[in-house]
Amino acid sequence: MNPPTQPTGADLGSRVAAFRELRGMSLRAVAAAAGVSSSFLSQLENGHTNASVSSLRKVAAALGVSPAQLLDDSAVHTRGVLRAADRPQLNLEGADKYVIAQPPLGNLEVYAGRFGVGGSTGQEQYSHGRSQEILVVTAGEVVLELDDERFELKVDDSIEFLSSVPHRVVNESDAPASVLWINSPPTPDAAVHG
Repeated sequence: MNPPTQPTGADLGSRVAAFRELRGMSLRAVAAAAGVSSSFLSQLENGHTNASVSSLRKVAAALGVSPAQLLDDSAVHTRGVLRAADRPQLNLEGADKYVIAQPPLGNLEVYAGRFGVGGSTGQEQYSHGRSQEILVVTAGEVVLELDDERFELKVDDSIEFLSSVPHRVVNESDAPASVLWINSPPTPDAAVHG
């Protein structure tokens, strides 16, 4: 196995540009977020200048990636495989919620959930942001309480609603259930919830 080679300025610049495009950010937006000038970032992307460690860290943070990701060309077009065991997790009441969508992409908020018999997202309905939210049942059956309405959903059923409407998911069946939550755009307080 050959040792990794140090990237040239052009290699680094092309990766910065690729991550910026992957994030859907303008050159000016990344420069502003990184606290560098647009002309510096343009020269970096075009391979006409190199970045100091400090500048590299700032640009990486603005892009939502690590400096190592900017130096490694193996994952410019993808975040890579997220193994089930490595997903960030939140334990709910008889249920588990897993973060699926992770940086550098930031256009969607996606979670997987597993509900034991009687499991729920909590005793009370909750709301967050004002995003388009889609709930997809991938196994079993769940009930979505959406304000004062109840929707019984079975495997492969889905429902779309605004995340600002109070809601709660509960498994009232006698078997485990699994769901996917998809929010777009991500809610402002995007933590492990939904």
